[in-house]
Formats: sequence, C-alpha cells, structure tokens
Amino acid sequence: MADDQAFPKCLKCESGILIPLSDYGREGATIMYKAWVCSNPECGYNIRIDNGEISFGRSITHSFK
Repeated sequence: MADDQAFPKCLKCESGILIPLSDYGREGATIMYKAWVCSNPECGYNIRIDNGEISFGRSITHSFK
C-alpha cells in the first residue's frame, strides 16, 4: 500500500486517513478523486462530488452495478 503520509489524516476520527477514490462519468471519462473515504471502518466519514455538488458524511453503501 502507498505511504500513509501521502494522504490527509481524517479530522473526524483522527485515527484513519482519507483515501481517494475515482469513478467513471456518464461518457466513460475517468473522474479522478471523486470521493475521499476514511480508512477507519468505524468512522465512515466521506466527501463526494456528485454533479458538481460536494456532499459530506453520506452513508456508505455497497453498489451492485
């Protein structure tokens, strides 16, 4: 795994790190760092960009797509 120092510390739980996640847009283009998720499963803090809007702390669920 990458060096933990390369990612920011989670300011909510202070024990996890925020890990960047990427996705694909409707046209198939890569969206780099669409979300950041805390590595501490008990924390679950996340930041997402959806349709140009930033959302914080939504519940994390599994996608079956």
